[in-house]
Amino acid sequence: MNPATALLRAFRLLSSLALACCALAFGGSGIAAPPAGTAMATAPVYVIPLKGAVSPASASFIVRGMARAREAGAQLVVLEMDTPGGLDASMRDIIQAILASPVPVASYVSPGGARAASAGTYILYASHLAAMAPGTNLGAATPVQVGIGGPQKPDALPDALPGASPASAPASAPPAGDTMARKQMHDASAYIRGLAQLRGRNAEWAERAVRESVSLSADEALAQRVIDLVAADLPALLRQLDGRKLTTAGGKASTLQTRNAPSVTLEPDWRNRFLAVITEPSVALLLMMIGIYALIFEFSTPGMVVPGIVGAICLLLALFALHMLPVNYAGLALVALGIGCMVAELFLPTFGALGVGGIIAFAFGAVMLIDTDVPGFGVPLPMVAAMSALSAVFVFGMSAMLVRSRKRPVVSGADTLVGSRGELLDDLREEGWATVRGETWRVRSATPLARGTPVLVTARHGLVLEVVAAGGAALAPSPSSQPKPDKGA
Repeated sequence: MNPATALLRAFRLLSSLALACCALAFGGSGIAAPPAGTAMATAPVYVIPLKGAVSPASASFIVRGMARAREAGAQLVVLEMDTPGGLDASMRDIIQAILASPVPVASYVSPGGARAASAGTYILYASHLAAMAPGTNLGAATPVQVGIGGPQKPDALPDALPGASPASAPASAPPAGDTMARKQMHDASAYIRGLAQLRGRNAEWAERAVRESVSLSADEALAQRVIDLVAADLPALLRQLDGRKLTTAGGKASTLQTRNAPSVTLEPDWRNRFLAVITEPSVALLLMMIGIYALIFEFSTPGMVVPGIVGAICLLLALFALHMLPVNYAGLALVALGIGCMVAELFLPTFGALGVGGIIAFAFGAVMLIDTDVPGFGVPLPMVAAMSALSAVFVFGMSAMLVRSRKRPVVSGADTLVGSRGELLDDLREEGWATVRGETWRVRSATPLARGTPVLVTARHGLVLEVVAAGGAALAPSPSSQPKPDKGA
């Protein structure tokens, strides 16, 4: 074999080996181009549960969860709902996040027996996709009138306007005199109608849900184009959503590949759980009471430190929670007035007048504190009664103990020096020194006294004691009574 042939064969062998290595490297690392649709199929689906009332804590959890799904490159966010409704401000925060989300959002009322009432209906209408499990329901989206009286029934149902469509002529509108209720009703009706038109859902039934508080089961909602599909569970939902084309915020179109997509379920972290606890109206009221009582105890007995720190923390947490809740400030003022009157009862001889007035003010303020009748919010009446009773027992129990303590004789302190006996350490003209109870005191007397004279303390002025001679005490001779020396001597 000549050298040229050998070199050519060696070059071909090296080339084959290089190509084989490259193929193995690219194949093992997965750099080869995947088939169409594989990239979308590997994008995860984020599941965010919404259980219980829609509150500031749940709204924060959902908004943060949607942001986390966007950062993780999720192709779909599923809101798994079971809610009786909630606060209007929290509901609108969630809806605004859904409308601005570049990731499609599917609201799924699940499991069987769950509901999406009131605020849940609005959230479902705002979502890109709406689904329900069998045995669930939605609706009853009428806004609840705020105030201590709660929702009021109309005196009469006005007839529909001639020629008006069902969307503009509700079957049960508030009476003409109830201006605030009519404003709330029209605002809520226009809001949900706009959401229905945006998502192409049944706007007429949406207005009926607001104005007439009607509800629908899953099958009825599907038949009336309120929802997009009915799915037994989450895997069934993802299979039915596979291949659907959606347009999100900014006009971005995407095709879902959810059949084999992995799902990630988010759970509330410690921050959301803590926020959910302190934003319970009952807990917020209890924290406020503990904070005020602890601070008053600290101010009345300076130097304890611990009650002051605990009281400040509890009061700040209560104020933060009340800031996030729909607070009636008249109720808050009544609660503060009631607590102040009950504390003043401990220090003033009012014979129970301030205490009784404080308990009454506290009870009315606690009932009025949360300015909504939404299910899941408000201070329950049994808890108001229990807290008022405990406050009454504490106030009147402490008052009785203080009255008994005032009748006892003084056994310690500077006031016990009055009536004590002592002995002069030197001759006393106006002021001098004496031993009283083993201590040396500066003393003052209206009459001169001799050294060693027993004295009785009659008063105390700062660090000086007023004394008089005790029984049988000798008086000091006055300078004028001393014998004068004989000048002749």
